[in-house]
Amino acid sequence: MKTFFTKILSFFLAVLILFSTSSFTVDMHFCCNQLVDIAVWNKAKTCTEKVQKKDSPLKQCTTLQEKDCCSNESFVKTGNDTIKKANTKLESETVIFLNTFFYVYVNLFEGLEKNIVPFKQYRSPLISKDIQTLYETYLI
Repeated sequence: MKTFFTKILSFFLAVLILFSTSSFTVDMHFCCNQLVDIAVWNKAKTCTEKVQKKDSPLKQCTTLQEKDCCSNESFVKTGNDTIKKANTKLESETVIFLNTFFYVYVNLFEGLEKNIVPFKQYRSPLISKDIQTLYETYLI
């Protein structure tokens, strides 16, 4: 279940990056304050043919000047290209660090197959008296 949500989240993040870095234009054509046509990435078609052919509430705009009646508005969304690109150029300090890290990591686990206990043969001294009761020191 966790991998499913991870895949969904990664897909939506990829789509978010795609839309945030791309640019597009939305062009809208209004006639008598009503939206007649909308177009993405190109120009919207004008409504002069539709207004002259049909008898509709839009026809009252033809009696006025065409400039005052119809208007075009466009919304431009510019792409964000300030995303930092990955630096693939390796510097000498980075190469030295990576070489040292891999050398230490590979040699870190060498010789761990044997479980060597250095004090295995150590014999504890014989206690002749109980020191804690002799000095009356007890751990609490």
